Amino acid sequence: MSNELARAKKMATIAYKALEEKKGEDVRVIEITEIASFADYFIIADGNNPSQISALVDNVEEQLEKEGFYPKRIEGVRNSNWVLMDYGDIIVHVFSKEDRLFYDLERIWKDGKELTEEELA
Repeated sequence: MSNELARAKKMATIAYKALEEKKGEDVRVIEITEIASFADYFIIADGNNPSQISALVDNVEEQLEKEGFYPKRIEGVRNSNWVLMDYGDIIVHVFSKEDRLFYDLERIWKDGKELTEEELA
């Protein structure tokens, strides 16, 4: 595994754990290295309400910053139904349940490889 891919996997692992820690629902990690040039991993989760979505986003940002990773940009308001966190190598999507069903990123990126928690470790 290249250093760049190892770095991206480390970031994905941190983001995954941060989402789990704040009880993010249905957290998924999709490796898109083979099918996209703009990132290596998508991490997708949903929250029950705007407060939880905000807490999920805050925890991901805080945990990644502790390791020296900073977002290129964050789109969506913290109290909205979809926040996109772009870290270059990974992109974290935090949705409301309804918006996640509507946009169905898992279907769009079905050619990627969904990783289990064990495969991330």
